[in-house]
Amino acid sequence: MTGHRDPRVDAYIAKSADFAQPILAHLREVVHEACPEVEETIKWGMPHFTHHGLLCGMGAFSEHCTFGFWKASLIMEQEAISREAMGHFGCIRSLRDLPARRTLARYVKEAARLNEAGKKAPRKPRTARPAPTPPPDLAAAFRRNRAARTAFEDMSPSHQREYVEWITEARRPETRERRLATTLEWLAEGKPRNWKHMQKPAGSR
Repeated sequence: MTGHRDPRVDAYIAKSADFAQPILAHLREVVHEACPEVEETIKWGMPHFTHHGLLCGMGAFSEHCTFGFWKASLIMEQEAISREAMGHFGCIRSLRDLPARRTLARYVKEAARLNEAGKKAPRKPRTARPAPTPPPDLAAAFRRNRAARTAFEDMSPSHQREYVEWITEARRPETRERRLATTLEWLAEGKPRNWKHMQKPAGSR
């Protein structure tokens, strides 16, 4: 049995930022080579790979990519699992940020084997992370923009953290100012940081 390539994944890669396209293409090829029967789909607005259940998934954001396994705790050494970003390999900004191709292929093969055997990942209690503290410039802007402040306070800590990290990760003052202005605009509209990447409801345009 041969796998299936979903044209929506082609479109997703083509629409991604220039830096992200070779990363996503590389991950896609490694998955297909390691598990020839893998199927592609789009879940939660991002490409995922299935083989007797969800296997792994990848995504592209404005400045980094992510890649992770559904059963990472059974596949990867615990010290190798990054908690830096969505996925299990941290913020991937270039191919150099990924493990060797052979290592990734080994992970994919083990994930496929576990799915074929019907092995389930153990459920671990999740420790809630505290809500982030807005940086001084964002806090000052909130005092002038009640709508944005209220929307931020109503969001989950994870969505709050996405905005705070996006602002504080800016390397140049002008970039930080632009991100701050965009944050206020999106918050006033009730939008989470990654609203563009979220899957639209069926039937919407």
